[in-house]
Amino acid sequence: MENTAKKRILSGIKPTGELTLGSYIGAIKNWVSLQDEYDCLYMLADMHSITVRHDPAVLRRRTLEQLAQYIACGLDPEKNILFIQSHIPAHAELAWVLNCYTMVGELNRMTQFKEKSAKHTENINAGLYDYPVLMASDILLYNADLVPVGEDQKQHVELCRDIAARFNGIYGDVFKIPEPFIPKLGARIMSLDDPASKMSKSEESNGSVLLMDEPNIIKAKFRRAVTDSETCVRYDPENKKGVSNLMTIYSVCTGYTYEQIENDFSGKGYGEFKTAVGDAVVETLRPIREEAKRLLADKAYLNSVITKGAENAGRIAYRMLSKVYKKVGFYRP
Repeated sequence: MENTAKKRILSGIKPTGELTLGSYIGAIKNWVSLQDEYDCLYMLADMHSITVRHDPAVLRRRTLEQLAQYIACGLDPEKNILFIQSHIPAHAELAWVLNCYTMVGELNRMTQFKEKSAKHTENINAGLYDYPVLMASDILLYNADLVPVGEDQKQHVELCRDIAARFNGIYGDVFKIPEPFIPKLGARIMSLDDPASKMSKSEESNGSVLLMDEPNIIKAKFRRAVTDSETCVRYDPENKKGVSNLMTIYSVCTGYTYEQIENDFSGKGYGEFKTAVGDAVVETLRPIREEAKRLLADKAYLNSVITKGAENAGRIAYRMLSKVYKKVGFYRP
């Protein structure tokens, strides 16, 4: 599975909440397009999931469901290493080492900690504060060249680069310095309820379209999507956030350019446009939903993917961890 001739990509999504249309367009769809060109590892980031209070049974269920959805979206287990983060203890082990090369001031500047601690005032724990270091461990364990992330995670990749450079400055050329990889189209799909906010996995509402939503539910959500007081379908993300978000979704699902969409719906109302977007999303998600259901009925197959993924990911991870342990002076007989 390891192919050093290709550049390596690593990314992952937490199995909290349900995967959404935003997860698919902003991340997984782009991952699928990369799997032939790159050496790819995609994880289910369950260790990151416990920074907020959760139901253990739900986390276990969603981890398996998310793996099935990864595969249903087109991630081939024969082309990618698909693995569960907690199955590789090296993530936590390297994170501790990296903590000792991360400055408190750097963590204090992380925007997401400020946002999440404001949302979870009753549980501002050290893991929530420190998870950018675990993310750095995720990346550096596998010598990733590129890390597909949304704009909201770019700051964490920059911190990872700083940590790696600091460690390399002390111990030599140990870690590869990764680059963030941010797709230009559809990288940030917004809520249908609030086009100023990202479509969220953790808030199951009319604003989030789930991969496993039935067609009638998807269509109803788009009929209620927030637009504006005009009736003109025009791409203007500053002044027409709702319509522009719908145009992005429609463009990704159909392949039409914004100009084509504007021409096709010239003189037509928002009702007709929202119906068309809903129909396009239904047909995009239909094969994914049906294949995910089929895979979830074959637990033996999913467990075989999990086992193989842990073996392949672990082989790479422990090679790097051993190198780090030697560099920092840990004795090994």
